[in-house]
Amino acid sequence: MSRYISLLDKVQTGVYAIAEMSANHAGDIENALKIVKAAKESGADCLKIQTYTADSLTIDCDNEYFRIKGGLWNGYNLYKLYAEAGTPYSWQKKIKSECEKIGIDFLSTPFDEEGVDFLENLGVEAYKVASFELVHIPLIQYIARKGKPMIVSCGMGNEEEIGEAIDAMTGEGLSKEQIILLKCTSEYPANFEDMNLLTITDMERRFGCRVGFSDHSMGSAAAVTAVALGACLVEKHFCLSRGIKNPDSEFSMEPREFASMVYDINNAAKAKGKITYELSETEKLSLASRRSVFSVRDIKKGEVFTIDNVRVIRPGYGIKPKHFEDIIGKKACRDISTGTPIKIKDFI
Repeated sequence: MSRYISLLDKVQTGVYAIAEMSANHAGDIENALKIVKAAKESGADCLKIQTYTADSLTIDCDNEYFRIKGGLWNGYNLYKLYAEAGTPYSWQKKIKSECEKIGIDFLSTPFDEEGVDFLENLGVEAYKVASFELVHIPLIQYIARKGKPMIVSCGMGNEEEIGEAIDAMTGEGLSKEQIILLKCTSEYPANFEDMNLLTITDMERRFGCRVGFSDHSMGSAAAVTAVALGACLVEKHFCLSRGIKNPDSEFSMEPREFASMVYDINNAAKAKGKITYELSETEKLSLASRRSVFSVRDIKKGEVFTIDNVRVIRPGYGIKPKHFEDIIGKKACRDISTGTPIKIKDFI
């Protein structure tokens, strides 16, 4: 079975965890390969990289338009940032091979048609579209023509832009079952008060696609919340150590943190369950701890039930407390010893 089929299967029944390497290799392929192994050991279903060059994203120009204003990368020149953060094309086959060797899915985000073609030649089975490319309809169409599942991050996207991206994909023949949208807040790191994770449920209803969460916040609280609200996938930046400085290290998870998050989001997915008022088999055992009506004195046949000889107490083997006032003043049909649950058949 193709691994991307297992992705589509898992997001229907559980939660799929993506470890985003991004720039956390810090320019060292040995770091990149160690990240693959650490991601697998930390419970990730998938290791994701990005396929671009600085020239595929921008031009080498240093006027005011090409300098980042505000945030983690304030003052950075775009071209220099992308040159520093990129994963060299020459590494990517080796990274994919390492993923296959240890049994973790491989995914990448291309940023131009050349990158898509490169990944096709590598034999990828799914694609990720970055938030910043949500409005790049020609690129989305080009990827969609490959006929493979697409994970599309919707950071900064309004309803119209998300709808246009979906139309671009379905217009090229993809079904909505092959599309996973990601709720995302394009801040690095993201602030909790800006996340509005309730939008996850609205996205699923409004667009008819499964919805996941691309998380740039610190810790796993947002990821757990997202899964509880229906996210079928969580993407998180992953590093060996935040001590290995690079453009993404400050908002990336270390292996132990990622493993804890995976444990928590999988439990959140299990706990979400289904809409039901039925009791679990274990919960049925707890019914005995409810209150019910019991005799608290010996009661002779024909004797009247009073507030002195019956009470509402634990355990729950007698009639329900709502019947307590109904039996007061009625007579016992048999001798009842102290500590006996009162049944309907016990009074007339």
